[in-house]
Parts: sequence; C-alpha cells; structure tokens
Amino acid sequence: MSSKEISISGTDYTITLTDQIINQVNNLKSLYSAAYEDPESFEQVSSEISNAINEIASQAEPQVSDDDLDGFIQEIIRIVDKKAEEIKEELEGKANSKSAKSAKDAKKSKRWQRYENCKSIVFR
Repeated sequence: MSSKEISISGTDYTITLTDQIINQVNNLKSLYSAAYEDPESFEQVSSEISNAINEIASQAEPQVSDDDLDGFIQEIIRIVDKKAEEIKEELEGKANSKSAKSAKDAKKSKRWQRYENCKSIVFR
C-alpha cells in the first residue's frame, strides 16, 4: 500500500493504493474495453462503469469534485499501470538474476567435474 497525491485543476487529492483500489481500477479498464469493443453493450456496461468510477473516487481525500472526476480517473489509471509495470520489471529482474545464478552454478559444476576428473587421473 502506498499513498499517492494527484493534482487536478489545482486541487490535491490523496488516495491510498490498496489491493481493492487496484482491482477496481483494473475492473474499470476491463469495462472500458468491453464498451469500446462492443458499442452496443455500452448501455449495459455504463452503469457498472459509473459505479466503478464512484467507488474509486470515494476513496480519495478530499472528495473528488464532478469537474475533476474525469482527470482524477485518468490519473489513477496511469498510476496503477505504472505500478504494474514496475512490479513486472522487478519480477523480470529477479528472474534474470536467478537464471544468471543458475548459469554460474552450472559453470561451477562443470569446473568441479573437470577438477574431479583431473584429480582421479593424477592420483591413480
């Protein structure tokens, strides 16, 4: 969890990025995609989009004004996307680190085998 400040039209809003908020933002993005891919379903999806937006905005301090709502939602989506990218890069970095370590261990193992072979030849 981390607290983020979002400045829209001169007003500073604070929101804590909890797992719930992140899930709500991801759900909102999915709803936007569904409405975009199938414009005929927009009426069905629009109330869910509205509910998701209001749920997310209700977590901000102070309360997000109607004039700032669109900009606030756009910014929170950017923040969540950036956070997801950072996590992905961190996980990839760990995976690369592990594979480098595995390669190093394999190299050590080969060296050890050569050492053992040489030792057996020398001490016969």
